[in-house]
Amino acid sequence: MKGTIHTIAHLFNVEWLVNERNENKSSIQTALSDLGDHSGETYLNFARKKLPNPVGGLYVAFTTLAGLTGVVITLCLILIITSSTKTIRRSYFEVFWFTHHLFVIFFAGLVFHGFGQIVRGQTAKSLAKHKPEVCEANWTRWGELPSCPIPQFSGNPPMVVTHPFQTYELQMKKKGFKMEVGQYIFVQCPAVSMLEWHPFTLTSAPEEDYFSIHIRIVGDWTEGVAKVCGCDKQEFQEAWKLPKIAVDGPFGTASEDVFSYEVVMLVGAGIGVTPFASVLKSVWYKYCNDAINLRLKKIYFYWLCRDTHAFEWFADLLQSLETQMQEKNNAEFLSYNIYLTGWDESQATHFTVHHDEEKDVITGLKQKTLYGRPNWENEFKMIASQHPSSRIGVFLCGPEALADTLNKMSINNSEADPRGVHFIFNKENF
Repeated sequence: MKGTIHTIAHLFNVEWLVNERNENKSSIQTALSDLGDHSGETYLNFARKKLPNPVGGLYVAFTTLAGLTGVVITLCLILIITSSTKTIRRSYFEVFWFTHHLFVIFFAGLVFHGFGQIVRGQTAKSLAKHKPEVCEANWTRWGELPSCPIPQFSGNPPMVVTHPFQTYELQMKKKGFKMEVGQYIFVQCPAVSMLEWHPFTLTSAPEEDYFSIHIRIVGDWTEGVAKVCGCDKQEFQEAWKLPKIAVDGPFGTASEDVFSYEVVMLVGAGIGVTPFASVLKSVWYKYCNDAINLRLKKIYFYWLCRDTHAFEWFADLLQSLETQMQEKNNAEFLSYNIYLTGWDESQATHFTVHHDEEKDVITGLKQKTLYGRPNWENEFKMIASQHPSSRIGVFLCGPEALADTLNKMSINNSEADPRGVHFIFNKENF
């Protein structure tokens, strides 16, 4: 049924787009269809030849990658479905048997069907300069007005965002992809290796229209992906130059249970903070959209990190949350502590000199960075006193030694009385 709807929708779509290419009327639709006819422009309408229907429709179907693969997989699907009828199976079993081997061609065509990227949208860089709500009324002067340059379009390949200190972010879109907070995926980049699949925690929130991972360059594979994504180049990379990325997942983790508690402790050690990027983003979206029905009322966030450079990409998220929660007069919703577990003498001197400044010299946050490791006994007792008769979720993404400590603290600080405070420990292997 879905295949039938998809095919019929394409028939109407191709007919309308081919007709639009042959229109001579002055309209914004025609202007958008004509984009790509001149150098420096990218097309939106994938019907590039001005041929009338039905010749124009046939030209699209048999000269483009999307069209050819679409015809092939549609024919394969028709043959497979029609040969599956009861009469064919009983009277002509060989026909049924051999036509069903067309599934190999069907799935091969399906893999390459989207490579042409005929479903296109305005690029993020173009949207920043050419705002549709402003330029829609001035479509006859696109390229003349400084505020309305020629809009640029592309398909939906991965988007690469480079962060400081050898960390980059891959933002991707995939039809039907659904995730929950703290989940992870396996990633393959065929341009680097056809055999290697690597796990990465999702750092985006389910409420966002893309999913993302953060990758730090620590080996041959991560360095190879960075190079093919153009992270070593300063200029903007065209969409078609970005590599194909294969994704398997997402897969669940303990972090999904965060919203089952009214109070939670989130503890991330080093790069183990990545699942909580997704959690904090999702909490904020839920808080903004439906704060009354949000069960989670208080978050205690701890990040233990040896290297100051590792704070860079995550600090922007914390700064945004800090600012927005102050604007909503609920700065107490999130309490966070960042612990630096490794520093040298020169760093310590620098921190001491700037200690009285309004913002932290490392993260730029109002909450100052702490040095050493938390006194977990004091932290648990403080939280227990603040939230009596509560079930408090303790979530860790970090090493085994820290897991053992937090597990013992959760047991020791939970009361025997069922009506008292209880700490529930959850661990994610990383």
